[in-house]
Amino acid sequence: MHSSFNNLIQSDKPLLIDFWAPWCGPCKAMMPLLDELKGEMGDRVRIVKIDVDQNTDLAVAMKVMGVPTFMIYKNGQKLWSQAGVLSKHELKNQLEKAELQP
Repeated sequence: MHSSFNNLIQSDKPLLIDFWAPWCGPCKAMMPLLDELKGEMGDRVRIVKIDVDQNTDLAVAMKVMGVPTFMIYKNGQKLWSQAGVLSKHELKNQLEKAELQP
């Protein structure tokens, strides 16, 4: 796996990764929701978008089968993963659960 990715997931606060692609309509639909989520949660979380077309090796290594795919990491551990369009409420709920993890 990529060392920069390993460094990224060592975050001590929840890290939401959005695997997306520029040609993906549902991915584009999620963008405003992610912006709102970041606005609501602020510095409590990190949100990172990874373009699967630009990072095919990483997408394959992470077993991303479709886009969008969301993953939450904290302290290097994957806590949650889900593919497809999700509500802001669902993402926020998962991030708040991750905050409670040691």
